[in-house]
Amino acid sequence: MTQEDYSAVKDLLKSPKSIVIVPHKNPDGDALGSTLALQHYLNALNHNAVVIAPNDYPDFLKWLPNESEILKYDSQEEACNSLIQDAQLIFTLDFNALNRAGDMESVLAASSATKIMIDHHQQPDDYALYTYSDVAMSSTCEMVYHFINNLGDKSLIDKNIATCLYTGIMTDTGSFRFPSTTSDTLRVAAFLMDCGANHAEIHNQIFDTNSYDRMQLLGQALSNLKVISESRTAYISLSQEELNTYNFKKGDTEGFVNYALSLNDIVFAAIFIEDKQQDIIKISLRSKGTFSVNEFARAHFEGGGHTNAAGGKSETDLKSTIDKFISILPSYNKALNDD
Repeated sequence: MTQEDYSAVKDLLKSPKSIVIVPHKNPDGDALGSTLALQHYLNALNHNAVVIAPNDYPDFLKWLPNESEILKYDSQEEACNSLIQDAQLIFTLDFNALNRAGDMESVLAASSATKIMIDHHQQPDDYALYTYSDVAMSSTCEMVYHFINNLGDKSLIDKNIATCLYTGIMTDTGSFRFPSTTSDTLRVAAFLMDCGANHAEIHNQIFDTNSYDRMQLLGQALSNLKVISESRTAYISLSQEELNTYNFKKGDTEGFVNYALSLNDIVFAAIFIEDKQQDIIKISLRSKGTFSVNEFARAHFEGGGHTNAAGGKSETDLKSTIDKFISILPSYNKALNDD
C-alpha cells in the first residue's frame, strides 16, 4: 500500500462503520490471529467489526481473545449474509483470491462494500480497492502490525491484540525457524511481548497440548512415511479409515508434513489426507531452499501458497493421487538435486 492508500484508509476509519473481517477457509493460527487482532483494533476505534470464518477451526485456537464471538458461515449462513450485505468495509486477511473463502465467495464478490486485502501469499487477485500484499512477510499477522503502525495507531496495541498477532507470527514461522523469519519479524515479536503477549503460554496452547489420539495418529503417519531418494522427496499418506481409527479432529494433522521434510537429504515433502466428506484428497507441500512448492501446487494440484509452503487438492482417490505425484517427480529431479 502507498502512503496515499494509508491516508485514504485512515479517512475511511474516521467515522464508525459496519465492518466484516474474513479469513480463509479452514483458518489457521495466522488467519485467526490476524482477523481477531484487527477486530480488537477496529472496535477500539468505535467501529462495529465482526469476524466471519467460512467454517470451523482447530480446538487449539479456541482460546484466542474474542474467539467466541467469531461467526461461522457454514452454520450461520443467514446471519452472516445479512452482515456482509450491510457491511460498509470488508477486510479479507491471509488469502488473496475470493475462492479461498469457500462458500462465501459469491456473497463477498457481490458485496458493494469497500474491500481491503492484507495478505502475504503469491499472485494476488485484483478484487480489493486497497491491497496490502507482501510475499516477503513472515505472516499476515506481521503485516497487520505494520498496517496498524502505518495508520499511526501503534499505541493502541494492547495485550489482546499483541496475543493474537504473536500467535499468528509464531505459527506461520514455525516458532521463528522458517526462512521467512527476518530480523524485523523478531523486533515485531519483541514489541508484542512488551505489550503483553506471553510467549510460553501461547506456545503451550498451540504446540504442547496434545490428545492421546493425536499422538497415535502421528505414529500412524510416520509408519506410512515413504522416501523417494532420487528425487530427494518424502511423503506421508493418511486414509479416511486411519483418521477415523484415531478419532481425527480438525487440526490434528497440523505440522505432520514437517516430519517428512526433517529427514536427511530431503528437500521436498508432501502429505496426502483423504477427506471422504468433501470427496477430495487434501495436500500439503513443504520444501527447503529454492524449490517452489507454490509453482508445483499451482501446476498440478489446483493450489498455491508460498515458495516453501503450499497446499492443493485432488479429486481422484488416494492411491491415484499419490501415483500422479510420483509420476510427476522425475521431471523435477534436476531442480530438486541441484537445490
